[in-house]
Amino acid sequence: MSLHHQVALSFVKNLGPVLAKSLIAYLGNEEEVFKTSPSKMVKIPGIGDKRATSWDFTDALNKAEKELIFIEKNGIETIFYTDSKYPKRLKNCTDSPILLYAKGKMDLNPPHIISIVGTRNATDYGKQLCRQLIEELQQYNVLIVSGLALGIDVAAHKECVRLNMPTVGVLGHGLDRLYPNQNRGTADKMLENGGLLTEYPSGTNPDRENFPQRNRIVAGIADATIVVEAGIKGGALITAEIANSYNRDVFAFPGRLGDDYSEGCNFLIRNHKAGLLTCVADLAFSLGWEKPDLAKPVEQFVLPLDLSADERLIFDILQQHKMPLAIDDLTIKANMPTSLLAMNLLNMEMQGYIRSMPGKTYKVS
Repeated sequence: MSLHHQVALSFVKNLGPVLAKSLIAYLGNEEEVFKTSPSKMVKIPGIGDKRATSWDFTDALNKAEKELIFIEKNGIETIFYTDSKYPKRLKNCTDSPILLYAKGKMDLNPPHIISIVGTRNATDYGKQLCRQLIEELQQYNVLIVSGLALGIDVAAHKECVRLNMPTVGVLGHGLDRLYPNQNRGTADKMLENGGLLTEYPSGTNPDRENFPQRNRIVAGIADATIVVEAGIKGGALITAEIANSYNRDVFAFPGRLGDDYSEGCNFLIRNHKAGLLTCVADLAFSLGWEKPDLAKPVEQFVLPLDLSADERLIFDILQQHKMPLAIDDLTIKANMPTSLLAMNLLNMEMQGYIRSMPGKTYKVS
């Protein structure tokens, strides 16, 4: 497909990502969007006369030509939502950007991604929490995403740079500038193992309304969002709300009562909008992550001898599947009443033969 037309779509005013995807799905590809006349466009569901006649595709194509020059000159990578490099987790969000601009060396589809957010007015306590969190996350080979703002955001990025962990900063402006400018040194170092990501073309200012939009990428690109330290108002709580709307896990560190920048975290936990987080083990258990063991010895499988016939059947089914099985699937495969299955699963778990995982799933220990 034409890169020119892909970039041009991001310049069409009053054409958001949801409508743009709908047009492409209906017309076949992005080039057809620019070739279709308004009289045909109005026949597409959800497109009326007002919208069809308001889109200035010629202006968008002209602006895209200039943007292509900037992209080539500055080594920017464009990632369209149909590309294999597009972050799969983000793609599942209906309002995800149609096009991303990236700079650096990044894999946006690793096994584990965590977004870390928090206040711009980070305390020493918050920075220490951030440091400890990322040090513990290192063993899980995690990509850390944040917004490269002052405070908790840049503290997370700096810690990743120190530990040589991949980290991506999502910006609320184009890649021709950096806001705030005092984070430029950190941003430059991030390009070697991660980098910068935005949906905005060059020339886009860091206007206030861009940052809630930016936050949906931070929330949607990750397996979970962690709020380290936050006030009762601000971008961190907005990001947490967006993550919840995407059915993503949200966690928060509890703070001392009365501290301004703990109120947001305590609010999220109190209102069941975030799980209480005290260590990475809590996070790993909730997400079903297994700690990689680099020196894991080869184990000889020992067949359990003290299982009943029903328990042996369940064990054999779980052993045949590498991924944890949901209790509903087990009921069907074992052809066993749910009440009886639940009793057998509990007995097997107490004996240490199986493990229960998040989402009412089970696997062999």
